[in-house]
Amino acid sequence: MKLKQGGSGSEADESLAALMTNANAVRAITAAVEGTIGPKGLDTMLVDSAGEVIITNDGVTILEKMEVNHPAANMLINIARAQQAAVGDGTTTATIMAGGLVSEGVNQVLRGVPIARVIEGVKYGIACALEQIKEHARGIKDVSDPILHRIAMIAGREYEDIADLVVNAARLIGFEKLCEQNFKLSDIIMAEEGADNEVFMGVIIDKKRMNQEMPLFASDAKVLIIDDALEPETIEDEALSTEAGFNLYRELQYEFKDNICKILELGVNVVLVDRGVHAMAEEILTDAGVMVIQRIPAEDLRRAAEHVGARMIKRTGLKKELNEIHKYLGTAKTVYEDENLEHIRILGGAGKPMATILVGAATAEVVGERQRIAKDAASSVQAAVKSGYVPGGGSIEIAISRQVESLRGNVKGMSAYGVDCVTHALRRPLSQIVENAGYNPLEKVEEVVAAHGSQGVDSLGIDCDTGEIVDMLTLGVVDPVNVKLHAVKAAGEVAIAILRIDTIIKMKVESGNNAKTGVNKLSGLTQF
Repeated sequence: MKLKQGGSGSEADESLAALMTNANAVRAITAAVEGTIGPKGLDTMLVDSAGEVIITNDGVTILEKMEVNHPAANMLINIARAQQAAVGDGTTTATIMAGGLVSEGVNQVLRGVPIARVIEGVKYGIACALEQIKEHARGIKDVSDPILHRIAMIAGREYEDIADLVVNAARLIGFEKLCEQNFKLSDIIMAEEGADNEVFMGVIIDKKRMNQEMPLFASDAKVLIIDDALEPETIEDEALSTEAGFNLYRELQYEFKDNICKILELGVNVVLVDRGVHAMAEEILTDAGVMVIQRIPAEDLRRAAEHVGARMIKRTGLKKELNEIHKYLGTAKTVYEDENLEHIRILGGAGKPMATILVGAATAEVVGERQRIAKDAASSVQAAVKSGYVPGGGSIEIAISRQVESLRGNVKGMSAYGVDCVTHALRRPLSQIVENAGYNPLEKVEEVVAAHGSQGVDSLGIDCDTGEIVDMLTLGVVDPVNVKLHAVKAAGEVAIAILRIDTIIKMKVESGNNAKTGVNKLSGLTQF
């Protein structure tokens, strides 16, 4: 899908041209993901110019891969990215609610409500909704809580093997580690074609040995990690043309060879290198039976260092005395190359315990999607451990919408219509879920709203198989609190930002001495 600025013929007053074109852009973006939400949501096929295909129902993947030029549409996509970065899930819900806020906000403006009053009401309604979500939260005190498996199943799109992997990893890692600020469970997930699903304590490096002559296996390994290239120091080409320069070159070569010999003297049998390895070093280390892995991504190198308890060293650090270099070494019970999967495994490191979730995929085409699903499940499980959970399936949004609606009288004048926008947006997730399941959304949403009022339960929703009102907690349909909080907050922020835009001005483009400037009032949206 391609969204372009421009178009023709807005029926709105000229003063509302910017608002209308932005609202149209947001509607187009919302339409791209709303069909994927819920248990009956469908997939989207993304095709690039080279014919490469991605089939997914992951909201942030769809939004990131779309070709979008409209600035308001990009604002919505950036909010989805922020949601993904913060909690790793809930991007589709955030996008749908943002679309509902903007759409209803435009409707109120067209009825004559000043935009400033709409924004005031939206701000108040969003603040109330956030407080109410916190009040409805249920806590998780232990990683053995069975609700975590349900959370993983829902976020993992009912893939039980992935849910099992994620929950087993969470239990292996423990409650305290999951609550650490800088630890992300999703970061330890990788997917590979032909692999078996597996959770283990150790680190995978998606590289092979430098050559086939190096050993496949090292036990009780001493590990040296070089955050640099394992190459001699270089000198300028011009310096080589002089006698002094050539002599310096030879000295550096001898010094480098001595440094490689130090590695052998220390009994190192595994060397991990950030960048390339010189041929001299490769030959010496191969002859000595040392396993060398080069060009390792920085994040993998960091995780390996933490796991084996090593300090990363620069190549110049190898000039130090042996007893100083020894302090940089780490150890691991086992380091080996899996020849079938073509990666290195480091197990039983002496440093921090590290878990890895390996997700198997039958073909290369589904590797990326399996990994995305597992990362969503892991993010949701960790978010639930940190913040607790609320009823899912759109039920908690209905409960919150009723409470926000009851507070409408607390705002003055026409700002109450802005509160109505929030009420409308909170009901959009359930509306879309039941529509995707093949039911009348107006009918089903009103039934649920009435049931909430009569029964006083915050967990009532629609069973998408039968169309009947059911308790989501009984079905085990729940969502992490942090995911809901971020989704509502993000939707409110982007909607307010878009509603505040009064005029769209095309900035001048500097090209040499020619500067062009113009004002372009956009009044439509063209889709291709």
